[in-house]
Amino acid sequence: MKNKFLGSSITTLSALSALIIVLAVVVVMGEIMLGGWSTLTWEFLTGAPKEGMTSGGIFPAIFGTFLLVIIMSIIGVPVGTITAIYLSEYASQKSFLARMIRFAVNTLAGVPAIVFGLFGLGFFIQFVGSGIDKTFYGTQLKWGQPNILWASVTMALLTLPVVIVSVEEAIKTVPRELREASLALGATKLQTIWKVVLPNSITGILTGGILAVSRGAGEVAPILFTGAAYFLPHLPTELSDQFMELGYHIYIMSTQSPDVEATRGIQYATTLVLLLLTFGLNFSAIFLRYKLRSRAIR
Repeated sequence: MKNKFLGSSITTLSALSALIIVLAVVVVMGEIMLGGWSTLTWEFLTGAPKEGMTSGGIFPAIFGTFLLVIIMSIIGVPVGTITAIYLSEYASQKSFLARMIRFAVNTLAGVPAIVFGLFGLGFFIQFVGSGIDKTFYGTQLKWGQPNILWASVTMALLTLPVVIVSVEEAIKTVPRELREASLALGATKLQTIWKVVLPNSITGILTGGILAVSRGAGEVAPILFTGAAYFLPHLPTELSDQFMELGYHIYIMSTQSPDVEATRGIQYATTLVLLLLTFGLNFSAIFLRYKLRSRAIR
């Protein structure tokens, strides 16, 4: 009787906690939709911001966020995947290098986002970028300043632990018998990884990549000093250009705008677009994983 009562109490508390979380999300989304729905028009989504930031659209911010996510994924996902393959398939669990890599991954996962922004400013912009400028451009300032490349690399470092852990866990789910069968048929280690391990763990790899993308789309601190611009009505055309980003746009509009009340509708509408983008990426990960698993079962 006592165990039954304890089990019922834990179930009730768990259900109540889940309900509170769902209600909190519904309340937040409802407040944002009510505040920004009237501002969310086609002109708002496709137009550029106007001087004073109290009118105009957010298309440069949407484009900048999309470009940031694409470059970040191109840099971060392959590096994270290769690292996870090394840790799970090649490195010994007792090796010094593997322990150092795991320590670095765990440390990166716990570092505040603003620290990544300061690191990007000091290393990528002032050290790497300035070094490139001095070597190839003389006194011209091209890479030694905030731009979309350094912001993307900084964001890739931020999301790297998510990719590594997700891919490594996906690789571990592949049965060892498949590896042994491939090796017994004469395949090399690399061929086994390429033909057997990666295809059977592709759902976890894609999910980890998309989850990293969804996190990167909402982070502001890492790009605060490395590339984001407050007012930039034109689109970036080179990797050395600055860019607008939805999260940074919301931050500036809510804290630095000369007339916060006049921009309240824009703040809510921009927040709604960013949330829909983030939710869309997460739902895409779930749907893609489901479709690939269904195809694998068939």
